[in-house]
Amino acid sequence: MGSSPLARTSSKRTVPKPRAVFERRVIRYCILLAVPGLLTTGMLVWLLPWTFESKLLFLGGEALVCLLLGTALHDHIVRPLQTLANVVGALREEDYSFRARLAVPNDALGELSIEVNALADLLSQHRTGVIEATALLQRVVEEVDIPIFAFDPAGKLRLVNSAAEKLLQQPTAELLGKGASDLGLQPTLTCENETPVNLRFISEARWLVRRSLFRQNGLPHTLVVLSDVSRALREEERRAWQRLIRVIGHELNNSLAPIKSIAGSLNARIAGMNVQPDQRQDFERGLGIIETRAASLNRFLQAYRQLAQMPPPVLRDCLVTELVRQAATLETRVAITVLPGPDITLTADPDQLEQMLINLLRNAAEAVLLPVARPENGSKSEMPGQPMIVLGWRVLDEDLILTIEDNGPGLMNPSNVFVPFYTTKPQGSGIGLVLSRQICEAHGGNLELANRAKGSGCIVKITLPLQS
Repeated sequence: MGSSPLARTSSKRTVPKPRAVFERRVIRYCILLAVPGLLTTGMLVWLLPWTFESKLLFLGGEALVCLLLGTALHDHIVRPLQTLANVVGALREEDYSFRARLAVPNDALGELSIEVNALADLLSQHRTGVIEATALLQRVVEEVDIPIFAFDPAGKLRLVNSAAEKLLQQPTAELLGKGASDLGLQPTLTCENETPVNLRFISEARWLVRRSLFRQNGLPHTLVVLSDVSRALREEERRAWQRLIRVIGHELNNSLAPIKSIAGSLNARIAGMNVQPDQRQDFERGLGIIETRAASLNRFLQAYRQLAQMPPPVLRDCLVTELVRQAATLETRVAITVLPGPDITLTADPDQLEQMLINLLRNAAEAVLLPVARPENGSKSEMPGQPMIVLGWRVLDEDLILTIEDNGPGLMNPSNVFVPFYTTKPQGSGIGLVLSRQICEAHGGNLELANRAKGSGCIVKITLPLQS
C-alpha cells in the first residue's frame, strides 16, 4: 500500500532546506530587479540605427549604472544591520559605549536604532546601579563590626570581611580557599541556626551563629554571620546576680543587726549573773562567736553589694602614667616592676580604673606569695622563686592595652575565674575579678586572663578604648 499524501507532505517538511545568506539574497534581488530593465533596454537599443560600438557603449554604461545602484542599495540595507549587530554584540559583552546611527523617527530602520540605543541606555543605567550597589554592599560588609564568612558547597572560604580577618588574625589572601575545619569554623556550619557556639580555637567568647544561603555563579553558598554575645550574656548574668544580692542582702541585713545586738546584750548581762565559772565561760565564748560571725557575715555581704551598686563611670581625662604608678605604689607586699610606656591621656573614670588595677595587682601579689608544695615532699612548702609582677602598657590602633604578668602558680580553673562568689583563696570573697571586669566593660573595654605561655604564672590583658 502506498503512503497517504498527508504523510508524504509531513515527511518532506521534516527535511530542513538550506537558506541563502542574507547578503546573497539582497544581491540576488538586486540582480533580478536590474535584469528585466537591461534586457528591455538592450532590445530597444539594438533596434535603433546606431553603430555597433555606440550600442555596446550605451549598454555597458547602463550596466555600470545598475551595478553602482545595486551596490549602493546593498550597502544601504546591509551596513545599518551590521552596525546594529555590533551594538547588540557590545551590549552582550557589557560594553555600553556603542550606539546605532541614523536613529531617526518615522523610519523603520531608524526606529529600530532608537530602540536599540534606548536598550543600551537602560542596560548602562542598570549596570551603574549594580556597580554602585555592589560597592555599597562591600563597603558595608567591610565596615560592619561583626565577622562575616561565605563558604562554597565544598566548605571553602570564598568571602571574608575585615572583622573576620581580625578575628582569625590572618590576612584575607591567606584565608580565602581554606576549609572551614582548617579555620576552626566547622561548628558554624554544623550547629543549628541562631544558636550560640564556643569557638575555642579562635576565642573564648560565645558567638551567635546566623546562616543563610545565596547563589553565586549558579552555585549555592552559605553565608555565616557571627555575633559576639559574651558581653550580653555576662550582663544578663550580672543583673541576675544583682537581683539575687539585693534580695539576700535585704533579708540578711534584717536578721544580722538584731542577732549582733542581742548577742552583745546577752554577753553584757552574763557578767552580772550568778552562774558557774565554766558555764559563764561557755556562754561568753558562744555569744562572742555569734557576734563575731554576724559582724563577719555583714562585712561579707557589704562586699558583695558592690557588684549591685557600682555607679556608672564619670569620664574625664587622666594620664595613664600617673594612674599606673599610683596603683603600683599601693601594693607594698611585692615590688612591682612598671615598664615604661607611651605618655598618653585616657578618657575614663580614674577612680574606678585605679580600683580595678588595685584588685588585679592584689590578686597577683597574693598569687606570687602563695606557698607551693615541693614535689618530693608534700608536707613542706616553698616559694615558687623570686616573686615577680610586671605592669606595662602600650597603644594598639585606638585602644590602650594594659598587661599584668606574674610568676605565681597560674589559673587552676580558668572557666570559673569570673564566676561571682567563686574563689580559691581562704579569705577571698570572689568578687575582685568580677568587679574588675565590670569596671572594664563599663568603659567599653575587655578583661582577659590566661596562663603564661612560658613558665608558670598568669597574664592579665586589659583593653580600653582611648575615647570611652
